[in-house]
Amino acid sequence: MSPPVPYIETLTARLAAAGEATVLRHAGQGVTAGAFLASIHRYARALAGMGIGRGSVVALFAPNSPDALAIRYAANLSGAGAVYLSAPDCPRRRAELVAQLAPTLLVIFAETAHLLPEGVTVPLAAIGAGLPGVPLRLDALARDQPGGFFASRARPDDLAVVVSSGGTTGVPKGSWRNFSAYTAMVSAPSPASRRQLINGRLAYLSQALVDITLLGGGCVVLSDVCDPADTLAVIEAERITDLFLVEPQLFELMDHPDVARRDLSFLRALTHIGASAPAALRLRARERLGPVLAHTYGASEMGLVSVLSPAEHDLLHPDVFTCAGHVLPQVEIRFRRPDGIPAAAGEAGLIEIRSPAMAQGYRNRPEQESVAFHDGWYRTGDLGFLDQRGLLHILDRAADMTPTHGAMLGPAQLQDTLCRMPGVRYAVVVPGDAAGHWIAAVVPWPGTPLDPVECHAAVWTAHGVAADAITVVSCQRIPLTEQGKPDRASIRASGIQPTSAPPAAP
Repeated sequence: MSPPVPYIETLTARLAAAGEATVLRHAGQGVTAGAFLASIHRYARALAGMGIGRGSVVALFAPNSPDALAIRYAANLSGAGAVYLSAPDCPRRRAELVAQLAPTLLVIFAETAHLLPEGVTVPLAAIGAGLPGVPLRLDALARDQPGGFFASRARPDDLAVVVSSGGTTGVPKGSWRNFSAYTAMVSAPSPASRRQLINGRLAYLSQALVDITLLGGGCVVLSDVCDPADTLAVIEAERITDLFLVEPQLFELMDHPDVARRDLSFLRALTHIGASAPAALRLRARERLGPVLAHTYGASEMGLVSVLSPAEHDLLHPDVFTCAGHVLPQVEIRFRRPDGIPAAAGEAGLIEIRSPAMAQGYRNRPEQESVAFHDGWYRTGDLGFLDQRGLLHILDRAADMTPTHGAMLGPAQLQDTLCRMPGVRYAVVVPGDAAGHWIAAVVPWPGTPLDPVECHAAVWTAHGVAADAITVVSCQRIPLTEQGKPDRASIRASGIQPTSAPPAAP
């Protein structure tokens, strides 16, 4: 079987056919397919004139903007790989990330200039004027180029895209795909009526959602703001049909008072991913947002593995809110016991994935690559199982599970118990140490004081976890990473010293 046509060729052909149709919305302005395609061609010629081509890598500290998309597509059209860089808070980590990915060219924008760490030695290019120390204006160079057809130089086996991990445990890893694998990743069916809001960083799965939407003939609305009030306003104003949030963002949105007054009738699918989602909160999201909730399991290394659609949320028994849906076609999944022996049917085991859309490894991280990628399979580090209906259940990260009273207990189970308490709006639990201690960051409902004694009692009743094994910390908001996931390090640090002496177990 011949390899698929690189996605960038299909995408530019779709844009050429779409002509004057609006394919992007940004800052309240529409961008037509023809204008966007001309921008891609101009950037491709500018990059090619700088020697960027097959074997090169273009990195971007990018905002959610049409230029950021055009440059990545232009790099791919010229045969080069591209990576949207994640932005850890620590400048040292950003510098290490750039050094690890070793790009041929690093592009920064006026909005992202503050992210450029000191001491970076790779060639730099700027979008926007007045960036000190960056004399090359890529946007000015591109404006002088013709916007006519630029033939694709991409080949199926060339490096296409590097997708960043969240970097919650250190310097983010970049999982890479050639054009064949990335084409498989973004070839999911998508209706031409789709209006996809992108308000998460392009460094993560947002970029794939942009590609899927444009390949299907839909429209992408770009925003750099992921505030619940703003998101609800944009859904109404832009008639958004599809939205993607990591779970803490979903829970902030569903509890916002504007949910009741905004017109969300165009919304067809609100997909959540990225952190453990207590069933209690998923049920509350369904009640408050209506039959639009979708849940997926996946990661930057493996793409999407399973989907629980909005229709399946309503057709199946309520216990479906504990699962991650059905495994997608062409995705192979297997489960192994800790000793490497395959798990029995229905038995929980370490999840391993193989699919055409899976990454081929980590760029310039051979040690981590050898651990995670083995014989064509990706080792997720997650514990899960398939039930009799073929539904995938994710229990938790295997490293976070601990034996308790003869059974394995993980943060997700503790979170669900806490979130079922009347006074608790949201809770996130993380392992505190290797000895089985837990730290629970708990957000009470406004005006409701948190009672740690009641929290300890609920956990004891449900799981037999003694009070001295879990520190309960009250907070107004869960600390988040720049990706929007719970900031485990901050939560762990907040629980080093208990806020009060833990009560005795009931």
